[in-house]
Amino acid sequence: MAKMKKGEPITQLAAYDYRTAVIADRLGMDILCVSDTGGMILFGHKSTVSVSFDEVMMMSKAIDRGSKYGLRMVDMPYWSFHVSPEQAVANAGRFVHEANAEVMKCEGNKYHARNIEAIVRAGIPVQGHVGITPMRMPQLGGFVAQGKTAKRAKEMVEDAKAMVDAGCFSILCEVTTSEVAEYLAQTLPVPVISLGAGNAAHGVHIISSDLFHLWEEHVPRHSRIYTDLIPIMEDVISRYMKDVVNRAYPAEKETVFMSPEECLSFAQDMKWERKIDELRSAAKKTA
Repeated sequence: MAKMKKGEPITQLAAYDYRTAVIADRLGMDILCVSDTGGMILFGHKSTVSVSFDEVMMMSKAIDRGSKYGLRMVDMPYWSFHVSPEQAVANAGRFVHEANAEVMKCEGNKYHARNIEAIVRAGIPVQGHVGITPMRMPQLGGFVAQGKTAKRAKEMVEDAKAMVDAGCFSILCEVTTSEVAEYLAQTLPVPVISLGAGNAAHGVHIISSDLFHLWEEHVPRHSRIYTDLIPIMEDVISRYMKDVVNRAYPAEKETVFMSPEECLSFAQDMKWERKIDELRSAAKKTA
């Protein structure tokens, strides 16, 4: 909220592993969001819908261990807050209690506001998530930008306002038209964060794996690849395999050896004749 009032852009990063959290936190990332997308990157899920509560909990604990300063947010997974206010509060409470999370992120629409309000009333802040909500892909007709028509734009404004009325401290717009995010940023009393929703919001969210092209299957239009790690990883793994095949790795500098005396004693105890002969031959050459 302070950055919003000062007009300073808010940085929000979807992270799901310890090392990314350490680096991003050290660099001053404002919000570290444990995204259920991590279930696709780390565990091979085809969509976020099949990512389990326990998998998100595992990632949340890793982010907690790796961060000290940034706000720790958990993207509540599919069906973890949808059934009832009681279920929503219980599961959000588990993330706070077991993974030291500070805030939740709940994707949905005005119909989820009741359950989100219960989480807020329980004392856990929530960032609402509108626009493309991966948990509702069949309902939305696929991964397509939202808000291209006035009717759909109005629906998302209603969703966002319902979430703010429920107590959300922030709203994330995922792959909406820029106009929707801009309108919400100008009219809502809370920070609006853009994920593929243009540059007119109070801040920007990006998925950490998209920065490095670690999800090869699809590169969203809104993502910017800052460094392509795939060819680097392929090169390193290829060179490792080649060195192993050629017996170039591990080399002497990467290996621990016994002293000649201890090795000879060991070889004699084990009746390791080949090694005994090898040691004696080496001793003669250095004599």
